[in-house]
Amino acid sequence: MIASTKVNLRKTFFGEAEHVIASHGGMSASLFRYETGIEAVRLKNERGYLVILPFMGQMIWDAVFDGVDLTMENMFSMPRPANVIVETYGCFAFHSGLLTNGCPGPTDTHPLHGEMPCAEMDSAAIEFGHDDEGAFMAISGTREYVMGFGAHYIARPRVVLRPDATLFDIQMNVENLSGAAMDLMYMCHVNFAFCDGAQIIQPAGFTPKDTIVRTEVPAHVPRNPDYDAFLDTLAQNPAAMETLDEPHRYDPEQVFYIRNAKTDTQGNTAYLMRRVEGDGFHIAYNTNDFPKTVRWILANQDQKVAAFALPSTCEPEGFNAETAKGNVISLPSGESRNFSVRLGYMTPAETDAAQQAIRSL
Repeated sequence: MIASTKVNLRKTFFGEAEHVIASHGGMSASLFRYETGIEAVRLKNERGYLVILPFMGQMIWDAVFDGVDLTMENMFSMPRPANVIVETYGCFAFHSGLLTNGCPGPTDTHPLHGEMPCAEMDSAAIEFGHDDEGAFMAISGTREYVMGFGAHYIARPRVVLRPDATLFDIQMNVENLSGAAMDLMYMCHVNFAFCDGAQIIQPAGFTPKDTIVRTEVPAHVPRNPDYDAFLDTLAQNPAAMETLDEPHRYDPEQVFYIRNAKTDTQGNTAYLMRRVEGDGFHIAYNTNDFPKTVRWILANQDQKVAAFALPSTCEPEGFNAETAKGNVISLPSGESRNFSVRLGYMTPAETDAAQQAIRSL
């Protein structure tokens, strides 16, 4: 049973001075505005906080728990007004999609990662209450997309935090309001920090069969002979990237497709990145909702990111390539799809247990 209260947000509620607008069960939600004019909500519990941009695609800008910053190293000191994600690429997580997704190929015309990452939201709200798992606070919102002679849908993102928890939920509901079927491509794009020496634990083998190296490199990635040679090495031995102990190998970026991942009887799976300190970053989801998993690693002078598991309905090679591979969902008129990811930080003891659980799948 769910009992909750919703506080609808208006942009006029946000000022330069951060102030608490709601508290519940040892958690709080405070509002502030960045110098760039972007509104933000700090969702906080006893262990840490999330900074969510309620009117800008509801991306998560920052994530910090137990004093550990989970977010990629980047060039942006704060979010900036943007139409496409690269104009403000410093966030912890964003919603990638929804009509198109990934890096546009030579014959594609869509923006990088689709229309949703920086979308202006129609509404945003703070929710707090109790559900089957206990007390929670959440940020939710709606965004209606409508195009004459084109698609018409509503997106409902949501982020849920609980007391004394370092794991949280990122959710997305997409409902097709059009009289025709709509194309749907969704990725929960989580940009975890690159941690030197970290080990990736996955429910699939580090073999050429299970961990596929992307060799069709997008035009924006600079190539050189050393890079191409390393691609060939990884294609034959993906285990070379199980431990992130050679940061220079990820400049330019490396992308992998994880196949044949093991799950429990309900289709649930999980991935872990264990830091040298013994703690870790964890992400879990259901493969019935997210049949694809992508890995993106980059470490250069300006940004460092270890997106070690990106849950997705498709791979990131652009609309036309994914259509040809059969990776674009056709969502019938009036129907909706739900997506949910649980992710965040784990202590050393929790990391031990999570590693054992993944190994036992």
